[in-house]
Amino acid sequence: MRIPLTKYGFPQVVAFPAMILVVMVTVYIAGSEAVMSPTAVAIVEVIMGILLAWVLAFFRDPYREVPNGVNILVSPADGKVTNIDVVEENDVIGGKALVIGIFLNIFDVHINRTPCAVRIDKITYRPGQYTNAMNPASGRVNESNDIAMTRLAEPKDTLLVRQISGAIARRIVCKAAVGRDFACGQRFGMIKFGSRTELYLPAREKVMCVVKVGDKVKAGETILAKYID
Repeated sequence: MRIPLTKYGFPQVVAFPAMILVVMVTVYIAGSEAVMSPTAVAIVEVIMGILLAWVLAFFRDPYREVPNGVNILVSPADGKVTNIDVVEENDVIGGKALVIGIFLNIFDVHINRTPCAVRIDKITYRPGQYTNAMNPASGRVNESNDIAMTRLAEPKDTLLVRQISGAIARRIVCKAAVGRDFACGQRFGMIKFGSRTELYLPAREKVMCVVKVGDKVKAGETILAKYID
């Protein structure tokens, strides 16, 4: 049976709970030896228990039902859609691009998934700032990782998924490799703690965005855009 915690969370998924458990045991011993009052012990234990539950929940990796269809692009991240814009993206897309920005708060699942069946073309890491990732402008100044990819189905568009650190996040994990094929909705990495993920695709008449700003989306499950005939 698969443990519903991501392998991308190591070593934090082991180290953080271990440290919390050490504190909880130490406080319990202090209470039993009358070093701390029963009320103080109870308060600390409850706080540590909540923190332990949150750490484990942050690194959760739930099963996702990936929708069928070669004409769809699914969300690369869980979170809230903060912006849908048409911009110039000349490095990867080579012209006008539709960008869909998703903000991940500290309670969202932080696994990143591919938007469709793709081949990885290029991975570019950029150091940067750690401003609030809720702001779409953070994608231009924050630490980020660009994964350029090509659709395996027609139309064979070039896509870009950008992993962006936030005010809390300090660690981008990307296990994609250049030349490797990924299925639609397949995991390729995560951003540890609050962050942002953006999907760029060529802006064209036959592409229809099916979400709106404010929508909650799930990686590998929620359809963001469709290719229409």
